[in-house]
Amino acid sequence: MQRITLVAGVCSFMLAAASALAQSYPERPVRLIVPFPAGGSNDIVGRVVATGLGERLGKQVIVDNRVGGNSIIGSEIAANAQPDGYTLLVISTSFTTNPIIHKLPYDPLKSFAWVAMLGVGPNVLVVNPGVPANTVQELVALAKSRPGQLVYASTGVGSNGHFGMELFKHMTATNMVHVPYKGGSPALIDTVGGQVQLTLGSLIQTTSFIRSGKLRALAVSGAARSSILPNVPTIGESGVPGYQTANWWGVAAPRGTPAAIVNRLNLETRAVLQAPDTEKRFISEGAEPAIKTPAELGKYVADEMAKWKELARIAGIRGE
Repeated sequence: MQRITLVAGVCSFMLAAASALAQSYPERPVRLIVPFPAGGSNDIVGRVVATGLGERLGKQVIVDNRVGGNSIIGSEIAANAQPDGYTLLVISTSFTTNPIIHKLPYDPLKSFAWVAMLGVGPNVLVVNPGVPANTVQELVALAKSRPGQLVYASTGVGSNGHFGMELFKHMTATNMVHVPYKGGSPALIDTVGGQVQLTLGSLIQTTSFIRSGKLRALAVSGAARSSILPNVPTIGESGVPGYQTANWWGVAAPRGTPAAIVNRLNLETRAVLQAPDTEKRFISEGAEPAIKTPAELGKYVADEMAKWKELARIAGIRGE
């Protein structure tokens, strides 16, 4: 009986300590590492959430762009940071594709604690206006008439755009050259400038270029058309049946971050995503808020890794 009482007392003390920790957190600004350049989808989503999260936490959430290695550099910094809740990391598709083609300085499943899902959104296949193709079928015909001459940009080797375009090439039996960039913004700038002919970019960062006429949208990559570009068909309905890819964004922390802090961050992030202003901003950019518990996000990340590994096998994607 005494032992049971002692154990119960210890458990009560630990719960009280965890609750106190969560309530006092944060006592200083929080750093949110975005492992891509400013202007890309990770940066846009990260800054929207950072602003709202900072308001709810009562301390500034500072966005820290750590560019390089298709998010590997920023992810390594986060993995090696103190697990105290003051360093967070924006993760996205590249986080789950990098292990397939890179030897990583961290374990993507074991080096992190899962905090919160942020959102999902389709990609859009865009071309420079000088490319003589107004539809996916015309692009495929052009690529087949000029094998190895069309060049597509991506946000990096292993990125969603890279995997998505390699899947497109595989399903259309076309040969196009891949040029990886260090983020979505520089990839789009060179597509607009004509240094490359096309890219598969996130809708959240390509919309303004499409609306201004600097890029021509051929199709979106999701299962259904986007409400942002209702007149743009899906790739699947444009002669490539079964094609589907999408972007997603989430937040992770170094492994060992106290569960009480992780849960507090999850709840506060959930509140930010449910705020009308956040939802309106996401939707206007071509994305949708997505809410998951830390455990659900962890399963989602693991499932994504398995999916992309199989895709890499089918499409013959290898490291460069």
